[in-house]
Amino acid sequence: MTINTMDIVGRISYHCDILFRVIDINEQGGKKIAVLFGEDIRLVADAPCEDLIVINQAHRMKLEQEYRSLEEQSFQLFRQDLALLREKQEYEVTDGYSKTLNYFQIPGRVLHLDGDPSYLKKCLSVYEKIGIPVTGIHCNEKEMPMKIGQLIDHYRPDILVVTGHDAYSKAKGKKSDINAYRHSREFVQTVREARKKIPHLDQLVIFAGACQSHFESLIHAGANFASSPSRVNIHALDPVYIVAKVSLTPFMERINLWDILRNTLTGEKGLGGIETRGVLRTGMPFNDEDLNES
Repeated sequence: MTINTMDIVGRISYHCDILFRVIDINEQGGKKIAVLFGEDIRLVADAPCEDLIVINQAHRMKLEQEYRSLEEQSFQLFRQDLALLREKQEYEVTDGYSKTLNYFQIPGRVLHLDGDPSYLKKCLSVYEKIGIPVTGIHCNEKEMPMKIGQLIDHYRPDILVVTGHDAYSKAKGKKSDINAYRHSREFVQTVREARKKIPHLDQLVIFAGACQSHFESLIHAGANFASSPSRVNIHALDPVYIVAKVSLTPFMERINLWDILRNTLTGEKGLGGIETRGVLRTGMPFNDEDLNES
C-alpha cells in the first residue's frame, strides 16, 4: 500500500493506537520515512512507511468517536466547575445575595501560539464556547522564540499558550537531556523570551509544552503550567482547559492545582504546574442602557 502525504494512518507496530496525519515523506538509507502529526494527540513521530497503514473509514470513525466522547465528558465537567465558580462569585459580589448589584467581569486575555493549524482551530472553537477572549496564531515551533517578544508587545495578553508538537526520542539521549526532545528546546527558549518581557508569574500566566515535553525545563524557564511530568502524550485540548480556568478565576484567588488538572483529558501524568493566581476582574456598575444602545 502506497503512503502519501495527508493520509490518515496508524503505526502497525503500535497496533494503530493513535491516528496520525502524514505531513512529509523523506528517504533515509534507502527507506521511506514519514513525518507524522497526531490527529488528537500533540505528538510528532517518524516512522518507516512500511510500518504504516492507511486507516479505513470504519476504524477511523471508531477511534474518532472515542476521542469525541472523552472530549465531551471533559468539557461537561469543566462547565460544571465554571458554573460553581460563577455562582460563588455572584454570592460574594452581592454580599450573600442580599444586594441587587449590576456588575461586569473581564476574563483574562489569551494569546495562543500553536505549531499545528488544525489543533489551533479546535482550540479556538472551545475558547469561543467557554467565552474566553483569545487571539490564536499558527507559528512554527522553531520560529516561536524569535516572534514571541513582538507578539506580547502587540497583543498584551494576560495568559500565554506556547504549544504544538513534541516528542522524546530515547535514541537521542536520556529523559533529562533536553536535546533528546523534538521541540522542547524551542518551547523553553520561547518561555524565557516571554519572561524577559514580563517576569512576574502572575502578570503573565504561561502554559508551555506538548506531548512528552521536558516539564522541568519549562517550569524552570518561567512557565506556570507545562507538560509532561511523566513524558506521556497530551490531548490537543488540554492547554485550553487549564488557561480557561485561569482566565475565569478571580485575581484574588489562588488556583487549586488538582482542580485545574482533574478535568483535563491527560491529568497529572501529562500536565503540572505551580501555584498561580487567577486573572478575572470584576467591576461595577454595569449599565444595561449603554449595552442596548451600542
